[in-house]
Amino acid sequence: MAVMAWMKWATIVVLEYLAMTLVRPWWARVASLINRSRCSARAIVLPSGKVRNSIEFLPVELFTDLVSGDAFETDLIVKAKFRGQESCFIIHVEHQGKFDKDFDWRMFNYFALLLRDYGLPVYPIVIFSHRSPRLAGDRSYTVAFPDWEVLRFNYRAIRLNHLAWRDFVGKANPVASAFMAKMKIRKVDRIMVKLACLRELTELALNPAQLHLLSGFVDTYLRLDLAEEARLMEQVGRIEGKQKEGIMQIVTSWQEQGIETGRQQQAKLLIRQLTRKLGGVSKALVGDVEGLSVEQMSDLGEALFDFESEADLRVWLGRASA
Repeated sequence: MAVMAWMKWATIVVLEYLAMTLVRPWWARVASLINRSRCSARAIVLPSGKVRNSIEFLPVELFTDLVSGDAFETDLIVKAKFRGQESCFIIHVEHQGKFDKDFDWRMFNYFALLLRDYGLPVYPIVIFSHRSPRLAGDRSYTVAFPDWEVLRFNYRAIRLNHLAWRDFVGKANPVASAFMAKMKIRKVDRIMVKLACLRELTELALNPAQLHLLSGFVDTYLRLDLAEEARLMEQVGRIEGKQKEGIMQIVTSWQEQGIETGRQQQAKLLIRQLTRKLGGVSKALVGDVEGLSVEQMSDLGEALFDFESEADLRVWLGRASA
């Protein structure tokens, strides 16, 4: 019971700061927010009700594999100090979105690096967000011989695909609301989970950047088919008041983002086709093609087969802009 309470506390400390690690390409967009928070301290409430103060977010550590030459960076390092005591310890939280047979070894190297640099006890935690394999229990890295086990390094594992999404409804935690999309979900519950995520996000005091980041995570990892989307919108239609308005704003932003993504992909395809057809396209004309509407791109896709030179493309774009 004490272990579970400790584990819940350590998870609460870091959950709000984990969204940026789930989708690596999004890191750049939120790095500035995270850097500011690293210097902050806050009181932490344990399950027992006691308060521990304070925590300090530390710079990431870089580890280089001398054999493969790969470089790895820690995701989140927290220095925690108990109130009324001088002793401190390190909480290291790592996110892993895919199965990696060498991950246990990498976690041990992180542990050794942090222990060397800070000289403090390290409490390692990993949040696994991949769908499979559904491994249970904590993980370890061992060095052993037939007659002797030299080393056994253990770390805590939080596996989202083992967690029941219903347990996180109403927790008023923005990242938990997004994480529900990666938890254990039955196929028949997919619509219900996505709606629950939307409800949770609209009830939290999030700024536009936070809302865009977390709602985008939900839409990316909990994709519904057309029939499911229609049923979702039917249920949204039954909601009343400001919550419905908030949900519709999120859904509209998903639709707009989907249209823009499709337009960008169509532009890339057209530019490749034009380059192959004409032998090359100037940067200026590439910019003009990228600025076309979806309908104009469709028209250009048919017209380009009659082009013989860049001049033909330039004339066509002139007519389209007129």
